[in-house]
Amino acid sequence: MKITKYLGEVRTELYKATWPWIPKDKGERGFKRFKELTDSTIVVFIAMLLLGAFVTLWDLVFFEIVELFIKIGG
Repeated sequence: MKITKYLGEVRTELYKATWPWIPKDKGERGFKRFKELTDSTIVVFIAMLLLGAFVTLWDLVFFEIVELFIKIGG
């Protein structure tokens, strides 16, 4: 009973949400209709690249530090 109520509330809230792939303005054609979606996708892609570069940089730094300690200790 609680699960049914919960799923009903989730469904109600999802209908209230605005989805970027369903354009508000029906008059535009082509990719212009999906400007919000494409802009969001580009932002996520750039953030993913920056985060990957950041993690890679620190991985290399820590690798060099550990390698230095191994050479000193061994």
